[in-house]
Amino acid sequence: MKVFFNDEEQIRYQRQFSLSEVGVGGQQKLKSAKVLCVGAGGLGSPALLYLAGAGIGTLGIVDDDQVELSNLHRQLIYTTDNLGKNKVNAAKAKLNAINPNVNVITYAEPISKTNALNIISLYDAVIDGTDNFTAKYLINDACCFLRKPNVYASIHQFQGQCSVFSTAGPCYRCLHPNYPKGHIPNCAQAGVLGALPGLLGTIQAIETIKLILNIGDSLQGKLLTIDALSMEFRQFKLKQNTSCKACGVDCQAIELIRECDDIGMQHNLIQAISTNELKEKIQNNKNLTLLDVREPYEHQMQNIGGKLIPLKQLQDRFMELDISRETIIYCQLDTRSKAAAEILIKLGFKKVLYLKGGLTSWAANTQTTLTGMKKTSILGHN
Repeated sequence: MKVFFNDEEQIRYQRQFSLSEVGVGGQQKLKSAKVLCVGAGGLGSPALLYLAGAGIGTLGIVDDDQVELSNLHRQLIYTTDNLGKNKVNAAKAKLNAINPNVNVITYAEPISKTNALNIISLYDAVIDGTDNFTAKYLINDACCFLRKPNVYASIHQFQGQCSVFSTAGPCYRCLHPNYPKGHIPNCAQAGVLGALPGLLGTIQAIETIKLILNIGDSLQGKLLTIDALSMEFRQFKLKQNTSCKACGVDCQAIELIRECDDIGMQHNLIQAISTNELKEKIQNNKNLTLLDVREPYEHQMQNIGGKLIPLKQLQDRFMELDISRETIIYCQLDTRSKAAAEILIKLGFKKVLYLKGGLTSWAANTQTTLTGMKKTSILGHN
């Protein structure tokens, strides 16, 4: 079916029409394409911005997080006005402001074994913008089962890597056959140079466009690594593992999906507490632990008391907490506190809550600004 462009689109895509590798026919392919981005964070933000600008007809976004102040140094799809809002809604508004011709479909939920196949099956290609291994394996296995290309990237501090896992392999499990042992910190815990995910996400957008247009030399079968400190770019050949459970001869992708640690279930185990509920608990119940999982410099600037254990140290220092007491976790909003709650639950803590909206919500409800918040020792822990 032929796709037509209105007068506005003819001007908008003029620079791409001029490319012999794109032209009108290629732009029609882009307009007809459906691309899913799982994760609207550091990688997803630039990928989505450039795909919308390029004229991808349908963009799907999967993310259940809210915009946090600490996101803004790298997730440039959001602004300060978006703090506390669902990422998918804020991202959709920004993408439609850039290009109203793009149909943006949002899924304000985590990718999980219960929804992965249903969602991914609706799209032509998938961009993996996640920052945890469970999601990456799940996306890989679902793409292998559905025979969808998976445009992968990951980042850590000053380093990143990118590849395209095709329907015929090699896949992510060929690169990393097994889940890593122990707790592996994500960028919220280990830190990341803000511009680095912008670079990797832009490469993901380019590789996705190349896939749709069937042009150029893809990263399929290769791993691109980037060291931002040395500005060294290297490529390595990837070889398919013929015995790979996801893409090998004896494909067991559907079984892998069924066995996957359901991220949605992990989220459902985590319960939130509001600012007012926390105030009431503090007044009426001293048998609880208030835990700040931010960095020491953040705690020094403002806090509501309690024990300070940065999220990236929690796996090693959890023994400092009393497992028999109720633990209430807070951070600036609630992204890190959710991650901390997952860690403690997996370690056997039964009474774990996180402060919904974090210090931002606390300040709003107590009619104080974050910069003017007093440093209090509500529970006597500092």
